[in-house]
Amino acid sequence: MTDHRGAERAAPRRRGQGELETQVLAALRAAPGPVAAGWVQERLGGGLAYTTVVTILTRLHVKGAVTRERSGRSFQWTAVADEAGLAALRMRRVLDSEADREAVLTSFVSTLSPGDERLLRALLDAAEPSEEED
Repeated sequence: MTDHRGAERAAPRRRGQGELETQVLAALRAAPGPVAAGWVQERLGGGLAYTTVVTILTRLHVKGAVTRERSGRSFQWTAVADEAGLAALRMRRVLDSEADREAVLTSFVSTLSPGDERLLRALLDAAEPSEEED
């Protein structure tokens, strides 16, 4: 990009949806309680549009990562998941969208590093047995 003098200037960096979701969750977790979308927008800065913040909050609500309570004509938002919880929700959504769960899980496990595989085994061993079998 060039400015009016013909000098080169960098285009503003566009944040991806996942990055915005993480930043919105971080802002909500730092909040003193339920907050409005405008509060989140102020914390994120960078000229982010109010409608973009509301869209991200709504997507996070659909994913179960935030809750909302009606406050007048808008909502007050609260985080119920952190970055790890949001990543887990994404992984679960991908798994739920596939017809062959066994193939997806097999492929996933086969690509884990030895350290991640040991960690997953330890977590599974520590988990209580599930009452429902899939």
